[in-house]
Amino acid sequence: MTDQAPPVYSGPSRVLSGVQPSGALHLGNYLGALVKFTRLQHEMDTFIFVADMHAITVWQDPKLLASQVREIAAAYLAAGVDPKKATIFPQSAVPEHAELAWVFNCVARLGWLDRMTQFKDKAGKHKERESVGLYTYPVLQAADILVYKATHVPVGEDQRQHLELTRDIAAKFNHDFDAPAFFPLPEALTEGPGARIMSLRDGSAKMSKSDPSDNSRLNLLDDADTIAQKVRKARTDPDPLPATLDELKDRPEALNLIGIYAALEGRPPAEVLTEFTGQGFGQSFKPKLADLAVARLGPVGAEMRRLMADPAEIDRVLADGAERARAAAAPNLAQVKKIVGYWGA
Repeated sequence: MTDQAPPVYSGPSRVLSGVQPSGALHLGNYLGALVKFTRLQHEMDTFIFVADMHAITVWQDPKLLASQVREIAAAYLAAGVDPKKATIFPQSAVPEHAELAWVFNCVARLGWLDRMTQFKDKAGKHKERESVGLYTYPVLQAADILVYKATHVPVGEDQRQHLELTRDIAAKFNHDFDAPAFFPLPEALTEGPGARIMSLRDGSAKMSKSDPSDNSRLNLLDDADTIAQKVRKARTDPDPLPATLDELKDRPEALNLIGIYAALEGRPPAEVLTEFTGQGFGQSFKPKLADLAVARLGPVGAEMRRLMADPAEIDRVLADGAERARAAAAPNLAQVKKIVGYWGA
């Protein structure tokens, strides 16, 4: 008798990702997510959602949430995501996400969630005051992915642990319910430019929507003057740029700006550094970076403003996407209900 390899998921390749509607999108979101979405839509079946269910794990103003959803959708479209190629939809418009999340709540183990570092970071010393949703949202995240049987997920390093949890939940479901390879074990997509863009005020902190300083980030809706001013004010150091990246390892702000320039131009950072070796920031590098940032982000912001002035157009895209998403999710959930043994399944 020989050991046989476990069966491998054989369904189609499919990518899924989403962004929360909980603040203004910035350069880090653009380079780390939106640019990747526009490329991936040509490579495999792509589902891109607005994560409004995740957003309410912390307080959101109900009067603003719908417009915030439209703003994220406008950013997808303005960045080049084609709603005829990719499925763009609001998470809350597809109830299959929540239904599968409950099944996964009964599959996932408490100890797995206790190890999630993002909850510890967000809750700090006052975890008893946080919502249950904030604690269990990685389980909903697993449902987001697996309700479409997505095989690939673009993630930053801060989300890699959650994707590992998704893989654990998928494997345990397949095992516990004797459904070999029913769910895929999704793979992380981390390659590409701009995977981690840091704050303009602190090169050791990730660029964030929640940073209280607006000068820490380049927002997609910033006008040209604001973008240029923020680049000029970006923290640097007095030394000229060196010849190699190794010489920047203890200069996080300088390394970050070189990385931003490289990502915006689609060039290797080492190549950018060679171009500016020996030069200072104020007279040479920063003016060129400001011009480049305006050239890349300006058209995106202008198109976002145009789309947001016509919310009906965005709503048509979201409604069509929600219908297509439900058509993909419903058969998978129906199979789950049958596997679990629900009445009437």
